[in-house]
Amino acid sequence: MKNVEWKQRAEAGVLLSVAVYLLLAAGKLLAGSAAGSDGVKADGWNNLSDVIASAAVYIGMKIAKKPRDRNHPYGHSRAENISSLLAAFLMMSIGVDVVVSGAGALLHGGKKAAPDWLAAVVALTSAAVMLLIYMANTRLAQRTNSAALAAVAKDNLSDALVSVGAAVGIVGAQLEWLWLDPLAALIIGTIICKTAWEVFMETAHTLTDGFDEKQLAAYREEIAAVSGVRDVVDIKARTLGNDIVLEVTIRVDSRLTVVKSHEIADEVERLMKQRHNIRATHIHVEPEVHMDRRG
Repeated sequence: MKNVEWKQRAEAGVLLSVAVYLLLAAGKLLAGSAAGSDGVKADGWNNLSDVIASAAVYIGMKIAKKPRDRNHPYGHSRAENISSLLAAFLMMSIGVDVVVSGAGALLHGGKKAAPDWLAAVVALTSAAVMLLIYMANTRLAQRTNSAALAAVAKDNLSDALVSVGAAVGIVGAQLEWLWLDPLAALIIGTIICKTAWEVFMETAHTLTDGFDEKQLAAYREEIAAVSGVRDVVDIKARTLGNDIVLEVTIRVDSRLTVVKSHEIADEVERLMKQRHNIRATHIHVEPEVHMDRRG
């Protein structure tokens, strides 16, 4: 399938998350009020904030599709990374809020009355739906190499865990373990913060031109094995949105013609594109110096 079609599917995955979040938020806010569950209502507000995060990711993906212009010679691909960063900040704010609320309730002895079972049913149904959305978006993120969609998928998983925690708290309250509800919120809030931190670190690494050393070493080894390449003098790589930009300096026999040297460079480009789907490989060719040995 063409790359453009997969990017369209990635955008569809984000839109699906937005639609599901809106439906779940409305259902949880209504059910939480009717059943007297603060946890389910908080989960509903959490989903509404996720709508904002997912919308930011979708806008970032749309901007990333714009072609390069005078002010953006490398294109707009990093708009996706910026949207992932925004999603991480929103997730962290939600996680901190859940942790603070859970810790406060735990210190004050929890709720005085148990919520209705309806709230637990709504929470578990929401968790099941979000797990399905998480699996679908994770698969799409892997196939499209979309960092933004991967961030959305992690947020989907966090929301599923929030809903499970809300259900556990309600069940505990029904069993007169009123402390279990705030404890579950505290644990879930910590998980959300951890997920947000991972998304932030991964995105920050990309935006500062960080790259996997092992992957770069593998590129170097493969290029060095290309016929005509005497040595790989230097190799650098960075990520622009979903695309990898590779910069390589190779050394070839100084007696080769310009045409032959160019053919070797073309072969390196083809290799990187076929094996790793790298569409931008910039190659600089240097001549190998031959020492004139005289007895």
